[in-house]
Amino acid sequence: MAPKSNYTKITTHVLQEMKLKGEKISMLTAYDFSMARLLDEAGVDVILVGDSASNVMAGHTTTLPITLNEMIYHASSVMRAVKRALVVVDLPFGTYQGDSKEALISAIRIMKESGANAVKLEGGQEVLESIVRILSAGIPVMGHLGLTPQSIHKFGTYVVRATEDAEAKKLIEDAHLLEKSGCFSIILEKIPAKLAATVTDEIKIPIIGIGAGANVDGQVLVLHDMLGITQKFSPRFLRRYHNLSEEIKGSVRAYIKDVKDLDFPNEREQY
Repeated sequence: MAPKSNYTKITTHVLQEMKLKGEKISMLTAYDFSMARLLDEAGVDVILVGDSASNVMAGHTTTLPITLNEMIYHASSVMRAVKRALVVVDLPFGTYQGDSKEALISAIRIMKESGANAVKLEGGQEVLESIVRILSAGIPVMGHLGLTPQSIHKFGTYVVRATEDAEAKKLIEDAHLLEKSGCFSIILEKIPAKLAATVTDEIKIPIIGIGAGANVDGQVLVLHDMLGITQKFSPRFLRRYHNLSEEIKGSVRAYIKDVKDLDFPNEREQY
């Protein structure tokens, strides 16, 4: 049985404790009050207000279109629900790349206007200046290496990253840079499990995986994928714990039938 502690509030310090104790970290996405409340009450450790909202909430094909204002809206909704989990918010595409001053302004807006606990951004050496500037303001930063969806047009595909030696070496170097800069955690997305295990062993801060194997400090999935609300996205790393899309459609069809058949509302359901 894996070790498990009864933390009343998850902080960046608690995540570090969990890594040291060998307790795995659970992380899921949420974008609204109702779902965030359920996740928090269920005991998830970290809630990511991900730019994946661009896909699952707004219907875009990539994460690129979502704006800073929209991320703040989603983060504010989540924060009203959460009491225990650590809430991390993605800095959206275009709000931190290439301009560390804009990165700081973006991060400050998220923290002040949503009340979130931390921000996350993608990349290593190329965004280091932005990371350092955000950290200098006392804002906790989570890094993100491997497959970085905001760079999809650069890669041109969502295939596994860092399978070649040169890219794997750079990923390890970037992980050390992020740790040294002061990031409290790093997400590794869709990279070979052996490489993820190497990074986890070498890096002292918590490493969260998504499609990065079991030998990391925790796991993250997109809630809508995990619950089976979305159906078209089926990578190898995704385990569907439910098939809510069919359950929801079944409930709606039953409601429609009851309305059409004059069965709803019945005498007990009216005033």
